[in-house]
Amino acid sequence: QVQVVESGGGLVQAGGSLRLSCAASGSIFSINAMGWYRQAPGKQRELVAVITSGGSTNYADPVKGRFTISRDNAKSTVYLQMNSLKPEDTAVYYCYADVTVVAGTLSYDYWGQGTQVTVSS
Repeated sequence: QVQVVESGGGLVQAGGSLRLSCAASGSIFSINAMGWYRQAPGKQRELVAVITSGGSTNYADPVKGRFTISRDNAKSTVYLQMNSLKPEDTAVYYCYADVTVVAGTLSYDYWGQGTQVTVSS
């Protein structure tokens, strides 16, 4: 079993900052990519940022220059530092980890339960 648990969401005023954390635990051989998606009410889930095990990153255009993704491989944890937050960043943020449970087998995406981020104007 693999568990993915997010933390750090909350309510913040526009222009403020929040830091999300996400830790993977359980029967893990290796973790490949880790990342964040978000889903606003009435909208589809969208990619926010992703980071590979080697540290390469990719960001959605709306968050470039404001959000920073990082990870601590020793702790199987990924972070999302969100600065200059805007009301349109309001959403439930979901973390995922692309995990290989057994060496030589296919990896699988495990998802957290989501954490609410609300940005007031």
